[in-house]
Amino acid sequence: MYQHVALDEPSTQILRAPPGGSVLGAVARVATMATSNLKVLLGVVILGGFVAMALLAPLISPYDPNAAVYSLSSAPSAAHLLGTTQSGQDIFSQLIWGARETLAIGFLAGLFATVLAVLIGVTAAYLGGAVDGVLSSITDIFLVIPALPLMIIIAKYAQGGGMWVLIAVISITGWSYGARQIRPQALSLRNRDFLESARVRGEHAGYIILWEVLPNMVSLIVAIFLGAALYGVLAAAGLQFIGLGNPNDLSWGTMLYWAQNSEALLSGSPLWVIAPGLCIALLGAGVALINYAVDEIGNPALRAKKRKRGRTQAAA
Repeated sequence: MYQHVALDEPSTQILRAPPGGSVLGAVARVATMATSNLKVLLGVVILGGFVAMALLAPLISPYDPNAAVYSLSSAPSAAHLLGTTQSGQDIFSQLIWGARETLAIGFLAGLFATVLAVLIGVTAAYLGGAVDGVLSSITDIFLVIPALPLMIIIAKYAQGGGMWVLIAVISITGWSYGARQIRPQALSLRNRDFLESARVRGEHAGYIILWEVLPNMVSLIVAIFLGAALYGVLAAAGLQFIGLGNPNDLSWGTMLYWAQNSEALLSGSPLWVIAPGLCIALLGAGVALINYAVDEIGNPALRAKKRKRGRTQAAA
C-alpha cells in the first residue's frame, strides 16, 4: 500500500495539476505514465479479463448456473469443463456468473471506502483545529479496532442481507487506513501558493478542495481505491465462505461456502474449490500489481530507487 513521503515542489510536477487544472487532466497524466509500466499492463490484463468475463457472462456461460439438472458430482468433461456440483449444477457456469457479484462487492466497497477516506482525510487537513482533532480521533479509533472481528459481528447481526450488507460492512471497516494516508498529504498542500491564490480570489472551500487539492492527490487516491477494492474482494470472499453472506447469492465466496458444506474435496469435485479460490488469488494479484505500480509512479522515493537500480544494471 502507499507509504506517505513528504513531497517537495519539483518531485510532484508530473502528478500535480496546474492551478485551475482539472481532476480529469491529472488522471490522464497518471494513465499516460501507467501505460509504460509493465506491472500496470500485466495487472490490467488480469483485471480486464475478469471484468470481460463478468460483463459477457450471458454470452460465454454454457448453462444456467442455478440449473440443478445435470449428473451429480461429475468429473470434468467436454460438456462440463470443470465438472458439476453435488446438486448437479455446472461449475464453469457458476464461476463465470460468480465474477459479477465478486467484482461488484470489491469495487463498490472500495469506492465507498475511498470516498469516506477522502472526505474525512481532506476535511480534517483543510479545516484543521477542533474538526481535525475530532476526525483524527475517529480515524484512530477505527484503526485500532480489529477489522475482522468487527466485520464478523456486523455481518452476523445482518446475516442473509446479501450483497449490499457486505458492501456496507466492508466500507465501514475499510476507510480509516486511507484517511490516515490522505490527511498528511493534504496538510502538505494546505499552505501552497496556488491554494492561497484561490482563497484570495474568494473561492469557497468546496471549490478549492475539488479543483485544487484533489487533482494533486490523484495517484494516492487511486492507490487507496485499489487497496480498498482488494480488501473488499478478499473480505467478502472470507465472510461468504464462513456463511455470513446470503448463501443464495452467486459469487466465488458462496461457491467456496457450498463446496465446503458438500465436502467437495472428498466427494470427487476438487475443482469446485480450486477454481474459485484460484480466481480470487489471481484477481488479487492483478489488483495488487496495479496498486504497486501506481504507488511506484506516485512515490518519488520509489521512482528514484527504480532509476538507480536501472543505472546499476546498465553499468554491469
